[in-house]
Amino acid sequence: MLDLETWASSGIPLLREPREFVLELHQRHLPQPGTIVVAVLDALHHLAASASFTPWPHDTDGWQHRNALLAHLRRIIPHDLRLPEPTRTTVLMRCRDGAPGWTEQDGAWMWALRDASVLHGLRCGAYIGLTPAGWQVLGDGRGGRKPHAGSWADGPVHTVTELPPRSALDAPRGQRTRQPTAEQATPGEDATHSPQSEPPWGPARVAAAEPTRRTGTR
Repeated sequence: MLDLETWASSGIPLLREPREFVLELHQRHLPQPGTIVVAVLDALHHLAASASFTPWPHDTDGWQHRNALLAHLRRIIPHDLRLPEPTRTTVLMRCRDGAPGWTEQDGAWMWALRDASVLHGLRCGAYIGLTPAGWQVLGDGRGGRKPHAGSWADGPVHTVTELPPRSALDAPRGQRTRQPTAEQATPGEDATHSPQSEPPWGPARVAAAEPTRRTGTR
């Protein structure tokens, strides 16, 4: 676990245009309380990949969180362990109930994000808390009231594991269509899983990155 003071003094890169970035990530995954969204930004600050999942409530240890994050990072993007230094950045958004601000579970997820980023050859980036009061980038004080932990109810209901493209989300509500059921995996990997190999968390939502979107760190 990392306390907020240690996290804030560890040189975490600042998000560029955090309000737009949080809105973009929220629209792609519509996280409900209890959901974790992990995203990877490339060297040009484009959103390269993202996924959301719901860990089991009894998984409260930083090691368990690290393993869950690392498993999803391996699914959505290749590692950069062969590079002399990281060029891509990992960002985490945690949606939860309760009062805003740092909690011990945020500290456990911060440790997990830092460790999983190192093990995947990435740079550890910002940690965003999403509560009923709004969103907040923990450690740098920036935040806003929308989106918040209940904003998912304002969006369309998704019953599939792969989210629709951004253009479908921007369409009028009456014109949105359901997407076919699918689960997106890293290219070259087998997307089928046996019941015995299912991980101890809910199915991930993997959103295709929009190449023209430029948000991220500076």
